[in-house]
Amino acid sequence: MNNLSKRSYIVAAVFAVVGLIYSVDLFQLQVLDSDYKQYATNNVLREVVQYPARGLIYDRNGELLVYNRTAYDLMITPREVEAFDTLLLCNLLNISRTDVDEGIAKAKKYSRYKPSVLVKQISPENFALLQEQLYKFKGFHSQTRTLREYTHPVAAHVLGYVGEVSANDIKRDEYYKSGDYIGQSGIERTYEKQLRGVKGVKKYMVDVHNRIQGVYLGGAENKPAEIGKNLMSTLDIDLQLYAEKLFQNKKGAVVAIEPKTGEILAMLSAPTYDPGLLVGRVRGKNFNHLQNDSLMPLFNRSLQARYPPGSTFKPFNILIGLQEGAITTSTRIVCNGRSSRPIRCTHNHISPAGVIDAVRESCNPFLWNTFRNTINKYPTTAEGFHVWSEYVKRFGLGHKVSTEFYNENPGLRPTVEYYNRVHNGDWWRALTVRSLAIGQGELGTTPLQMANSVAILANKGYYYQPHTIKKVENDTIRGNINIKHETGIDERHFEPVFEGMRQVTIGRLNRFVPGISYCGKTGTIENNQGIDHGAYMAFAPLEDPKIAICVYVEHSKWGASYAAPIASLLIEKYLNDTIADNRIRYEKQMMEAVLTDPHNPELAN
Repeated sequence: MNNLSKRSYIVAAVFAVVGLIYSVDLFQLQVLDSDYKQYATNNVLREVVQYPARGLIYDRNGELLVYNRTAYDLMITPREVEAFDTLLLCNLLNISRTDVDEGIAKAKKYSRYKPSVLVKQISPENFALLQEQLYKFKGFHSQTRTLREYTHPVAAHVLGYVGEVSANDIKRDEYYKSGDYIGQSGIERTYEKQLRGVKGVKKYMVDVHNRIQGVYLGGAENKPAEIGKNLMSTLDIDLQLYAEKLFQNKKGAVVAIEPKTGEILAMLSAPTYDPGLLVGRVRGKNFNHLQNDSLMPLFNRSLQARYPPGSTFKPFNILIGLQEGAITTSTRIVCNGRSSRPIRCTHNHISPAGVIDAVRESCNPFLWNTFRNTINKYPTTAEGFHVWSEYVKRFGLGHKVSTEFYNENPGLRPTVEYYNRVHNGDWWRALTVRSLAIGQGELGTTPLQMANSVAILANKGYYYQPHTIKKVENDTIRGNINIKHETGIDERHFEPVFEGMRQVTIGRLNRFVPGISYCGKTGTIENNQGIDHGAYMAFAPLEDPKIAICVYVEHSKWGASYAAPIASLLIEKYLNDTIADNRIRYEKQMMEAVLTDPHNPELAN
């Protein structure tokens, strides 16, 4: 073969290779590259996502709490954008040039061929101005959305809020695309899949100026959106509103439960915020303001704050002692008041004290002896303490009590293993951990857990999982909320404890509920960083409990100062639907008190 032929073959081979490379690239571009396919399709068609209206949320009596209003997003497909009047766009939408530049850069990073949100949550008023000029902005189109609206500016932590999806949200669920919204907290997050509905799509034919020329194939390939499901919550909005009024300018929490069902009637973390602040284009600014607030309004104290239960724990310790035979209803224990050892009493009272006296007077020596006898009943401290700790667990303390709340703090319940680690072995004794007898020490509970424990008292030994939703559309919620959790405490042991708690509620007008016999227990929670916190737990009525409630008021010094009056007012409002004339002054006192400064609280007289 001569040199000329060889060169011809080489040249032909080179062209063949180059041609093959171009063919592969073209195949890759036209067939495999979804972005290119998206762009090619967009030159003729525009697929517009149809976002469903989010499900509505009602209170237990059918009052609307959360609904929707229309808003618009301005979408951009970077590959289609041509030179446009930036100043005009900024003026139409009241945004800055920086907002536009950053939005376009973000859209390009996501995809040059797929639509992205440039400006979100445009009001109908601003959108009307934009729509008249939209034809001037090639590569831009609008997208209809819905935003949340609230009937009342309350229950922010329970209802939750909706925000834009993160990259992790998109990875976890292919349903979501950039710019979509998702429930970020509360009911909105827990019931996201029920509330969100199903997205639809409409296909339009467009011209070179990106103007719609008609519906593609007469709408044969359109898919309508399916609206989200409506939810009926367990909340009583009137009780929730009243709780938030009573807790103005205070820090703490309220949880009220219907004992027989576990349905949460009211749940408040204070200070709170208007849920409407986290809706619309100012959401980010408002969120940062709330996040940087030293009073921590975004922190959900009802689920996440962990307090020692203090004296509110004493009825449970006595029930454990009665069940274990460590004490009986005939037991009498001498109390020397402040001279008592190893745990002194806070005041002088009847002595020797029995079960009813101990509950009514919150007698520390009685509780210490009950705790010690329970543990020392067994051959070793470890065995006795394990039994005691398991009872505490059955009362719903030291572990999560609801599968509904993703951010519930499990609390703290010490175990044998814990104290073995702390004390380097098993030489520790009941005396070593005596503070547990009076609800202090290494015992931490949330307001939700304590309210649930009060429901256990009201039910004489059992509970159903606390929850905030009664129905999804017309279907009753099933599953974990129908499981009955037993404590193993005999019913007969509750009667003397109830009598002691009943006596706590009488003789003091600031906690007496007219016409209703009920059980309550105050608690003072030691606070090493300032003034002590106050707590109060109660259930009512005594004979047929309809409400179990726990109230924590931070920096209020005693449970009797604020927690007890607030709880009694909430009980009275829920059961009587009004406040008696002779108790209006306590209502006014609670509403006007300012306790947000932990170093200078205003104490009730």
